[in-house]
Amino acid sequence: MPSKPLLHRDNPSAEPLVGNVKVTRDDWLNVAMDVLISDGVEQVKVLALAERMNVSRSSFYWYFKSRQDLLDALLTTWEQTNTAAMVERAEAPAEAITGAVLNVFHCIANPSLFNTALDFAVRDWARRSGKVRSLLDRSDARRVEALTQMFIRYDYAPLEAMTRAKVLYYMQLGYDMADPNESYAHRLEMTPQYLKVFTGQEASEAELAEFAAFTQEHWDLSRL
Repeated sequence: MPSKPLLHRDNPSAEPLVGNVKVTRDDWLNVAMDVLISDGVEQVKVLALAERMNVSRSSFYWYFKSRQDLLDALLTTWEQTNTAAMVERAEAPAEAITGAVLNVFHCIANPSLFNTALDFAVRDWARRSGKVRSLLDRSDARRVEALTQMFIRYDYAPLEAMTRAKVLYYMQLGYDMADPNESYAHRLEMTPQYLKVFTGQEASEAELAEFAAFTQEHWDLSRL
């Protein structure tokens, strides 16, 4: 269930940064994130970002010591959004494991919780950087561990819990990468079947109705 990058200053409907507008640290960070997602880490350059916002690059150094400082901030943002959101949703209370997995599915349905495009950009970056690869490995391990503990809370044996957690996590990554051309209605219709595969249990009508209401509010239908 892939998500498009969240656009910031590159959003055509947003106010352009022109003239003597004072840009903030978040402006630099958000535009850098857009470039990372669309063009890759090699194109995240101070001068190019300044030209993109039509401002002087001197303001960059009010907020960042160097380009590397900016890149480190991008990785911190990624961890504090994508990884933290998945861990938080895995730890959220639910009456049954099916409801717990639906909590995790909130990350898929709501791109403000989990930006899939950003995750893919970091994974591509990791192919070129040992430091980022190590960070990605730790993040993946943290996510899988959170999902494993989620299954254990609902009385799955540790080995089965870890196996189901990995199936859930890595299947979702592959699903997002495949970017299947599926309608919102089809994905919602398939949710009970996915839950049965992931958990071995049937979801309740109340759980499914609550999830449908959540997706109706948060799912970006324009990306399907």
